[in-house]
Amino acid sequence: MEKINRKKPSCFQRCWRRCCHLLRHRRPLLPRLVRLGQPMVSAPNLLRNQKYSALSFIPQVLYEQFSVFLNFCFLVMALSQFVTALKIGYLYTYWGPLSFVICVTALREAVDDLRRWRRDRELNSALYEVAADASAESAVRLLPSRLLQVGHVVRLAKGDRVPADLVLLRAPDRRGACYLRTDQLDGETDWKLRVAPAATQLAWEDSDLNASQGSTVWAERPSMDLSTFVGTLTTSTGAQVPLGIENTLWAGTVLASAGPVLGVVVYTGRETRAAMNSAKPRSKLSLIDSEVNLATKVLVVSVLLVSLLLVGLKGFGGQWYKYFWRFLLLFSYIIPLALRMNLDMAKIIYAFMIVRDKCLDGCVVRNTTVPEELGRISYLLSDKTGTLTENNMVFKKLHLGSLVITDDADSLAEVRCHVTAWLKARIGSDEDSDSERQTQRDGGGGVTREGADAGSRAAEAVRALALCHNVTPVPGEAGGPADYQASSPDEVALVGWAACAGLALAERDQDRMVLLAGPADAAGVRLEYRLLQVFPFSSESKRMGVLVRDEQSGEIAYYTKGADSVLAPLVQPLDWIDEEVANLSREGLRTLLVARRCLTPDFYRDWSARYEQAGLAVRDREQRLEQVRQQLDSGLELLCVTGVEDRLADGVRRCLETLRDAGVRVWMLTGDRLETACCIARSARLVERGAGLHVFQPAPASIGDPSVPGGSSSSSSAAAAAAAASGISGASGIAGSDGADLLDRELRAAARRVEAGQALALTGAALEAAVAQDERLFARIACRAPAVVVSRCSPTQKAAVVRLLQRHTGRRCAAIGDGGNDVAMIQAADCGLGIAGREGRQAALAADVSVSRFEQSARLLLVHGRRCYRNSALLAQFVIHRGLAISAMQAVFSAVFYYAAVSLFPGALMVGYATVFTNFPVFSLVLDRDVPATTAEKFPELYRELLKGRELSAKTLWVWTAVSLYQGGVIMYGSLWLFETSFLRIVSIAFTAIVLNELLMVACTVRTWHWLMSVAELLSLLCYLLAVVVLPNYFDPGFILTLSFLWKVSVITAISAIPFFVIKFVRYYMRPPITRKLQSGADSPAWFEQAGRLRRPIEARPLLSSMVDISGGGGGGADFELQPPDSPAGPGTPLMMTLLQSRT
Repeated sequence: MEKINRKKPSCFQRCWRRCCHLLRHRRPLLPRLVRLGQPMVSAPNLLRNQKYSALSFIPQVLYEQFSVFLNFCFLVMALSQFVTALKIGYLYTYWGPLSFVICVTALREAVDDLRRWRRDRELNSALYEVAADASAESAVRLLPSRLLQVGHVVRLAKGDRVPADLVLLRAPDRRGACYLRTDQLDGETDWKLRVAPAATQLAWEDSDLNASQGSTVWAERPSMDLSTFVGTLTTSTGAQVPLGIENTLWAGTVLASAGPVLGVVVYTGRETRAAMNSAKPRSKLSLIDSEVNLATKVLVVSVLLVSLLLVGLKGFGGQWYKYFWRFLLLFSYIIPLALRMNLDMAKIIYAFMIVRDKCLDGCVVRNTTVPEELGRISYLLSDKTGTLTENNMVFKKLHLGSLVITDDADSLAEVRCHVTAWLKARIGSDEDSDSERQTQRDGGGGVTREGADAGSRAAEAVRALALCHNVTPVPGEAGGPADYQASSPDEVALVGWAACAGLALAERDQDRMVLLAGPADAAGVRLEYRLLQVFPFSSESKRMGVLVRDEQSGEIAYYTKGADSVLAPLVQPLDWIDEEVANLSREGLRTLLVARRCLTPDFYRDWSARYEQAGLAVRDREQRLEQVRQQLDSGLELLCVTGVEDRLADGVRRCLETLRDAGVRVWMLTGDRLETACCIARSARLVERGAGLHVFQPAPASIGDPSVPGGSSSSSSAAAAAAAASGISGASGIAGSDGADLLDRELRAAARRVEAGQALALTGAALEAAVAQDERLFARIACRAPAVVVSRCSPTQKAAVVRLLQRHTGRRCAAIGDGGNDVAMIQAADCGLGIAGREGRQAALAADVSVSRFEQSARLLLVHGRRCYRNSALLAQFVIHRGLAISAMQAVFSAVFYYAAVSLFPGALMVGYATVFTNFPVFSLVLDRDVPATTAEKFPELYRELLKGRELSAKTLWVWTAVSLYQGGVIMYGSLWLFETSFLRIVSIAFTAIVLNELLMVACTVRTWHWLMSVAELLSLLCYLLAVVVLPNYFDPGFILTLSFLWKVSVITAISAIPFFVIKFVRYYMRPPITRKLQSGADSPAWFEQAGRLRRPIEARPLLSSMVDISGGGGGGADFELQPPDSPAGPGTPLMMTLLQSRT
């Protein structure tokens, strides 16, 4: 092998190429004809996740930072200091804090982008073996991934990442099969089977990279669809072979099977499927950031008004605008420049605390902008399968019409007997088998002979389940039994049950399947089947099918299984289908219909020729293939109806009840049947015990859909019966009606049911029709419901529901899911939660926070979300108070000295005040805890208080403004009243008092002391004492050491701080918050000592109606009292009275 050594371009050349690349237009995406082994000009095969480049880093960072209103205001003020007439101090007074904030932000961005650049460089520099030119001395050369071009023939080994989109040419397996891991592309953890075309698989050798001379591949234009591909391979002899998705290796996947494999590059760089499906997620702005931005704008307006007022009092004569600007600069500390930086640093601390929580094992915070958002969630939208349930399917029932097979041991033993009898008849009665097969062929498509007994039908059903699937057997570890891998857990459950019933899947490749018949502990009989065609499952067809030929008997059969809404109209009419499907759905089981059709050899040959011809079509290939495949659907006979159970995940019931008590309304969005979704909603306690579940009837647009109750005459009665048995109200009575009047009546009926406290259930089609009819009215009704269940919901509809809630409620919405179909919903939500489950990691990677189980969402919201939001709000309040207090002192000083635009404190002290003297204690508030984590989980009503939005409201801002004005005025007037002989002593008294006041305010606000808080207080005090020593020009050291200084500072500080503490103390005891009641109850009552054994020892009893208007969110507007359920004072006695009686 030869390694390519190319001269590195100079810096000027790289810059020139970069500029040219930015200026030139992108090439259009067109189909292409690829000549194997002959590279052609294509998009650069570069993986680039960087946000900046070397040239754009500084301009882009500065633009982003000064796009923030707060930073832009300070930039204008700092620039004004270069004007001599406007200068009021040293330049570092304004440029120092601003430069520090910008540098910290730029450093963080640079570190993050450097990490991304290193990851990109590692992937772009990975070496791959490619076929060399004909003139090269060696047949193989090494090329880095970034230099690969369309036409290169690449060799991959096991574990290699696929560097570009390839068409598979050869694999070491004799049949050309290999397996891929695609979890980083589509989020699915199962291995995908890929097959090389027979024309290249059989003609090439492992080392024959140059055997491609003369062959071409026609490939469709690049697209985003990961599940389809249309191409044609033309060999050197002129033979044409259709190419599909099974012949591709997409970039970003990993070769899981043994290598080497050969593939030709067809798409590179931005034209690959992975690059076209990658999109920048929307920037999420947390609610507290929006509230801080609004508060900042109010403060800026206040600065303008105060400056204008002082200029007016001074008089508008002369160059008054200069004084106005100088006052504006003096009061600029009202604008909290350091607030955003403090909040950003707090987010990092919160993310670290979440990850370190031992109760949240496997939790990863991928977006640090949303920790506080977890404390304001009013709506939680959840997927069902794999989120509320385990996505671990277990076989439960198989219905044959007159025979029902369950999962108990007796039923399984009976099925084994039927399979054994069928196997003996198959082996020992060749003549009977031949005559039976001839009878079936003459009949033209019957499944079983008429009058067949239940035993033979049960055996045929088991064989269908063992053959009709996309399951791959994987050898077990240490010689153990084989494991099954598939993209659908349903298929694994059905194939596993078929193995227990006596027909086990032993081997499978792309054209052969081997079943092992007989007892599990015996050698068994090998039954070989030729796989003639496989039709994979798709969301459009809602079914899958296989075309097989029995190698022993030569019988050709088409098996298919899928949703009842698709297969029920295709099979021979049976009167029990709808009823039994509804019964299984009512039990919470996922249902599938399984059918079969036998084919004659002549029919198969004719059909195969048509299917092969359709596969060679360049245009509309998928549509033509589907039209030919539909020819197999006529004459299908139903074999059985299966029911599998998806068990509830651990802790789901407790978690949903906790969230409901916390005021969070949970919506379940699923693609499953309506009856199954309603059953799971009741089983999971999504719908409260005793509460009804109203089914919103489908609009006329959905009439005719068998999956919707009332959608067709054949299924409306069964759906109504299922709904009635499940306690679902309003599930019948309008089938056959249409028009807008119908929908209006249904909306009014739903409104009455919701007002009565019932939950709401509907299908995706009904949802679309209702939104199209009257979006606002439907939103008001749905948002009032205690819970909403949406079935048959597509990924696009899930994201649309999130946007509907955001648009009509203004409340914060969270979404949680575990599959690739939940990514759109997760990214659209204000806070996305992803679960790394059986469906892969795509949802977890796209989420803001990834968790391992749904039950962790309760702790995430009630403990960390609540704590993060409360502490961030408190941090913002103190940063604003700090600036307002010292600005109030400046205003008093200027007013006393004839409205002079002169700074009270030197610039160094102002910078120190905002940083080392007070910032450490203020920032340490992020570690505060008002209640322990266990208390926050046991009493979810505490979370409901946050939904009122009182932590950082306009009222809170005005209260802190009043406190700041009082304290600043008292300190300044006190310092002037105790004025002695030197202005320096005024500075010493006033500055010392304001620093001590801030430290005392923080100390008295802390509810749970952390050792770092104590360190922060002592460190700030030591920094101030050190400044007194090293800055003698700003202080009077001799005066500071006197008793006069100490008592004057003590008196001023006490007058400024004591009223605040007294008011807070009186309010704390006269009108105690809920946390105070909980802390008081923890002292002695016996009922609180049982809190570890009871989930809810304290109940929330609303004093007002629990029905909340759409603007009220999740019930946060109701006041409530807390009381123990077994209180000795009676059920109506408030908690404080109970505590007093218990102490007495």
